[in-house]
Amino acid sequence: MQIARHTKTIPRFTILLATMMIWMVAISWWLARDRFSTSTHPAADYLFTAAGRVGTSTKELVEQLQSRLRSSPDDWRINSQLGLAYLQLAREIADPTYYQKAEAALEKALDYEPEDYASVSGMGALALARHQFRVGLEWGERARQINPERTYAYGVIADAQIELGLYEEAIQTLQLMVDLRPDMSSYARISYIRELHGDMEGAFEMMRWAADGGAPNLENSAWIRTQLGNLYFNGGDLKQAEQEYVKTLNGYPGYVYALAGLGRVRTAQGKSDEAIQLLKKASEVTPLPEFIITLADIYEMNSQHEAAQQQYELLQVIQKLYQANGVDMDLEIALFNADHGIDLEKTLAEARQAYTRRPGIYAADVLAWTLYNAGDYREARRYSQIALRLGTKDALKLFHAGMIAYRLGDNILAREFLREALAINPYFSMRYSPEAQRILSMLRDGSSQN
Repeated sequence: MQIARHTKTIPRFTILLATMMIWMVAISWWLARDRFSTSTHPAADYLFTAAGRVGTSTKELVEQLQSRLRSSPDDWRINSQLGLAYLQLAREIADPTYYQKAEAALEKALDYEPEDYASVSGMGALALARHQFRVGLEWGERARQINPERTYAYGVIADAQIELGLYEEAIQTLQLMVDLRPDMSSYARISYIRELHGDMEGAFEMMRWAADGGAPNLENSAWIRTQLGNLYFNGGDLKQAEQEYVKTLNGYPGYVYALAGLGRVRTAQGKSDEAIQLLKKASEVTPLPEFIITLADIYEMNSQHEAAQQQYELLQVIQKLYQANGVDMDLEIALFNADHGIDLEKTLAEARQAYTRRPGIYAADVLAWTLYNAGDYREARRYSQIALRLGTKDALKLFHAGMIAYRLGDNILAREFLREALAINPYFSMRYSPEAQRILSMLRDGSSQN
């Protein structure tokens, strides 16, 4: 069976995956692990079109729905649409206070109409945004039962399954999704699952299809184009990454994710002043933790310690804001603290708890790296092996594995991992790329100082 799109065809998804090992968010919002993720999924495409007309900005849509609700406060359809619009607005401006507003509106809609597919699906998307993946899976399954012919619930289900480490189940879910409706949302998810299995050629193919397919609103199109740029950056192709970010900014001036991506490119090119300006602009408009951390790391790299400390303090405030609005940030906090050697005993406990709640390969890698920084190299290796089990071509995970092998005295394996990490992307981390080069050079010289 083939999936057709205009005159193009691709092999059936499950047949393609049979040629690989058996895939990876975050994102969630955050994720390819030097703070910018390709795992974030374009959830808002369905939500936005369910709530309003294409061409209307999300802020305008929210205002229109709020106005209508004042005259019809018990209209469940308006409440449902408003809840979906709040979710989209939270994504666009990174304001987690909209999660509570979305929840209240969606719950009110469900009080009147418990079987409303859009509201049930929206509750699933809200749970995913809060990193409550088991709850999100339950809502997604409930939505699928209401209407198995509509595709948005399949995206919610697959996203949750991936974060819970249920990769084979996610593959089956996405096959059903793309069979029902091959579009931007399904293509982007298939791109991600191929990426997780190390099929980068297939990942690029699907993300290009997603980018070429268009989206219900401008922000969604810009998001997809930025993810394509991230794929190029994570593969070490600065030229193509820059082109995609610039193309995004030409179509959507000031788009913060593209600004931040371009900032990473400028950092890799040694243009720190320009990188700082780009990251400052992005974080001032949308203070996402990954923007702030990256900006702080650039300051630190350039010996601007006071400016870096200001960003770290700001990060703590933002983390509290997210947590106050129901977002589970244990995993993200654990990675940051492990990188910076902060309260490793508490951080290790948080990383273990996070892995228990979401036992995917990303959580396994964070736990492995936290164990490494705590000095438990043998247990770190066990979780690093879990993190690499899908064959993901992720330079940071490979760096972690290389450093763990190095500390265990396995210099042959350490060389192998570090060489592969740098071959994939020599710019994978402003913090760790130089360290990877240093250790690899030392191992090539035959010396060992572990």
